Parts: sequence; structure tokens; C-alpha cells
Amino acid sequence: VSQRPALTPRHLTRTEDRLSFVYLERCTVHRDANAITAQDAEGTTHIPAATIGTLLLGPGTRVTHQAMSVLGETGAAVAWVGEHGVRYYASGRALTRSSALMEAQAQQWANPRTRLAVARAMYRLRFPDEDPAGLTRRELLGHEGKRVKDCYRAQAARTGIPWRGRRYIPGDFTSGDAVNQAITAAAQCMYGIAHAVVTSLGCSPALGFVHSGHELSFVLDIADLYKTQIGIPLAFDIAALGDEDVGSRTRRALRDRINETSLLNQCVNDIKQLLLPQTTAVTPTGEDRDVVMLQSDGGHHVASGLNYDGPDDYGDGLW
Repeated sequence: VSQRPALTPRHLTRTEDRLSFVYLERCTVHRDANAITAQDAEGTTHIPAATIGTLLLGPGTRVTHQAMSVLGETGAAVAWVGEHGVRYYASGRALTRSSALMEAQAQQWANPRTRLAVARAMYRLRFPDEDPAGLTRRELLGHEGKRVKDCYRAQAARTGIPWRGRRYIPGDFTSGDAVNQAITAAAQCMYGIAHAVVTSLGCSPALGFVHSGHELSFVLDIADLYKTQIGIPLAFDIAALGDEDVGSRTRRALRDRINETSLLNQCVNDIKQLLLPQTTAVTPTGEDRDVVMLQSDGGHHVASGLNYDGPDDYGDGLW
């Protein structure tokens, strides 16, 4: 193991090219070269680690240190979930070697005006038919709540499912009816996917623009962008097919829908548009450069690894 070279950015699969998530339960997760293996009574399955966005570990799973090592090297997020996809924990290593997005996020978050501007931009992404310019935070929350309620009612009418309101008791997945169970399962999976993208881009999961006070505030912000577009409609579709095995059917259907709609690619683009609005297109060049700079005066950066002592030989000697 000590002789195996570390992965370089060139070996890492771009976020938008990865699978959305892989769900495993009642198996042992180990490592074979640069793949993880899932071993159970039926045999062993090999999964290339670099193609995983989020690995969801359900009940009965055991994961080895070597498996976590390769997942960390490839930037995959890992989520431990309950039997029905509730309760979430994730960690991962950023795919990018640049701090550009993290710095942009911190700058946007630190200024109350730009923080509100990003919150409005998020609302605009969710509901492009409405202009949130000039809305206060309280007004944004009120408008968002109304739009979500309207979405619930519209999907209930479309699928013919009686809607009695959102019901979810933390830790008790089965307390809700089929459609509420499906909404909860879809939301939990979306949190895992959003967390994988946020961390793989090197952003801070905690610095949210709508949510606040939680270690995953920005993850919740990003996941909510696709709630009325994907999560809620799919949950009603699954509930309309019956009450059996709602959680696993929702996860499988969501996985397929995410791949069909290229959601990971959209998520990457949306985050960059929100944090770097002056960037009109996503360009892979420069993302994976392993470059460390030093901050100088006037907002300028200079090369690291050099000795800058002396007024006339600014940076001519190795440190």
C-alpha cells in the first residue's frame, strides 16, 4: 500500500460525469485496486470508485479502511442512511485543487447585500417565471412557501393522490403516508447528491445563503433548487404506483431521473453561476491545477516557493 502512488487530478472523474449515487445494504464494502467491492451472500460486485458521486450505506453494511481510502482519494461522498433513506452523514475530498469557488462563496456570504443577492438568484433558478428583485428575505421565504404548496396541490391533482399536507416525524419514516414517505426519501437522496457536488467543487457545505446555522446549510440550499423540478413530482409518481417498498422504489427512480436529466452537470453549472455570476460558461481548464500562490498587495498573487526578500529582486530566489 505504501508504494501505491497518490491519485492526481488527471485521474479524477469530473463531477458531472459521475453516477449520481450508489445504494448498498447488508454487505461488506472493501477495495480492489481503484474499485470498491460490495460482498454479500450472492457474491462480489466491483464498482469503479471514481465514477461514484455519493455512496449510500444502508443497514448491515461494513466498510473497511481501504475502501474509505480510495473513496476519499477520488472525492466521492459517503452517506450512512437508515433503512428508508433517512438520517444522513457524509464526508469526502474535493475533486478540484483550486480554492476559487470557496473564496468566491466566502466573499458572497460575508457581505449581507451579496448574500441576499445570491438568495434571490437561487429563487430565480427555482421559479424562473417570477422576478424576486427587491424582495426581502421574509418575502422570499413567503413566496417560496406558497410555490411549494402550489406544487404539492398540482402534483396531487395530476396523480389523483389525496394530499393532506406534509407530514414527517424525524426518526419515524413510516409515520407518514406513501407520498410523504416518497417525498422524504427523495429529499434525503437529494441532500447526498448535493453534498457530493458541493464538496467535490471545493465549496463549504456550511456557508448557506438561504439556510443558516447548520454544517450543511449550503447543501440544503442546493438540494432545494430541484425540489419542485424533480423531487416532489417523482415522489407523487412513485406513491401513485402503490404503498409497498416506497423508499427503495423512490431511490431507484430518482437515480434514473437524475441520469436522464443530467442533474449533476446542471448542479455544477448552477453553483458556478451563483458564486461566479460573471462566468458565462463552465470551463474545465484550470479547475484541477495544483497551484499554490501567495497573496500580495493590491489583490495580486505571486508564485509560492520563492524568497521575496529585497526590493530589487522580487522573487528571484527559491525559498
